[in-house]
Amino acid sequence: MVTVHDVAARSGVSIATVSRTLREPHRVSEDTRVRVLAAVDELGYRPNRAARSLRQGRTGIIALIVPDIENPYFASMTKGAQVMCRARGYGLVVVDTTERADIEDEEVRALRSQTDGLILASSRLPDERLAEIADATPCVLVNRRLTGAAAATPSVTIDEEAAARAAVDHLYGLGHRRLAYVGGPERSWSQARRSAAMAGAARSLPGLEVVQLAGCVPTSDGGRAVAREVLATGATAVVAYNDLIALGLLAQWTETGVRVPGDVSLVGFDDTYVTGLVTPPLTSVGVDLRELGDAAVELLIDAIDGPAAGGEGGTRSIVPRLAVRASTAAPGVG
Repeated sequence: MVTVHDVAARSGVSIATVSRTLREPHRVSEDTRVRVLAAVDELGYRPNRAARSLRQGRTGIIALIVPDIENPYFASMTKGAQVMCRARGYGLVVVDTTERADIEDEEVRALRSQTDGLILASSRLPDERLAEIADATPCVLVNRRLTGAAAATPSVTIDEEAAARAAVDHLYGLGHRRLAYVGGPERSWSQARRSAAMAGAARSLPGLEVVQLAGCVPTSDGGRAVAREVLATGATAVVAYNDLIALGLLAQWTETGVRVPGDVSLVGFDDTYVTGLVTPPLTSVGVDLRELGDAAVELLIDAIDGPAAGGEGGTRSIVPRLAVRASTAAPGVG
């Protein structure tokens, strides 16, 4: 059985340093953290979760609550959360709320007493309820940030302005001057920020017009349902709220003889693994989703154990990148 002594020997540090790295990685240098976690991975070391939980009076379990586990966005984020949980000696429970706020609330009430903390990803709950949850139990919000008295609630978000600007600049540089943005659920916090970011990016570029269509169901079927309406805007390029909507648009247009990018260019959001599984491969803007899950777990464990002095204030904003693939080109090319 691999022990902490083996990890210390492999990474060339003391047992105390291994323990500190796994419990409080922000308190060790980046070089030390990389070496220790590499040794943990190579040796297959797993901390004794049960013994530690008994000593500390905790469950050793974190709950990750997502609106749709079938969405590749949340699947990839879960992978990142799982890796960090294993490295820090925690178990992870994942719950799917099927995009329903009432189910999410029920799950939160049930899990609070059974876990050490909660990660709420793209929560459908109102700010007031999230503030109550944050006041009662350690939690981290992903793709959500509270204001007012609850502003200190830890959160991990994507820089939506940078994401929208990357997508718009790319299409503008190709020569597109009329774009359509196919927005997601109207009550979605990310949708509100994404819509505002698209409008802001458009205002900064001369001669550019962005037509916005809100309220699309964030699935491939949702994209299919609005495919004809999107074309009716006369846009030469389209930015979708997420990759699934973009894939639905692409599928419907392909079936009806609309060429991408020959007739219309298409950009998705989130840059999930599905972007490379279609023809043409989808241009998309997003972040490393495993990093998103990794950061959420790290912030939650900080909230459980106590944050390090001089930390980041419990918030992370991850800068996205644009992955250019074959679904975008100059107007009329292809």
